[in-house]
Amino acid sequence: MTALRAILLVEDNPDDERLTLRALRRGNIANQILIARNGEEALNIVFNTNPLPSVVLLDLKLPKVDGLEVLRQIRTHETTCLLPVVVLTSSSEERDIIESYSLGANSYVCKPVDVDQFTEAVRQLGLYWALINQPVPEGL
Repeated sequence: MTALRAILLVEDNPDDERLTLRALRRGNIANQILIARNGEEALNIVFNTNPLPSVVLLDLKLPKVDGLEVLRQIRTHETTCLLPVVVLTSSSEERDIIESYSLGANSYVCKPVDVDQFTEAVRQLGLYWALINQPVPEGL
């Protein structure tokens, strides 16, 4: 059995970070959760972590480097171009959705305003990406 790969949470809002971590724990997600609080930290983790995380949960509105640029850089590097990236953001603006998918996002999820709905959405994301999804084999 292969070791569980980490989940990278890229989130600058402390409240959303706490809610996301709580939801993943409630979903019994055993993967290590790496946290980046801005886009610069996210890129540093992605390009310096081996093995790559199983998935990146990426907010768009980030300090230093915004989420769309993080996604763009992930997709342009050979070692990270297949890394699953789920945009998890409060933006429901059509241009953000289109740009995210154009840059290669695997999924786009608007953060529900209701705490219970937010918790359930993140729990389901965690279960899918950590347990159900078959990841790209390491080294590809």
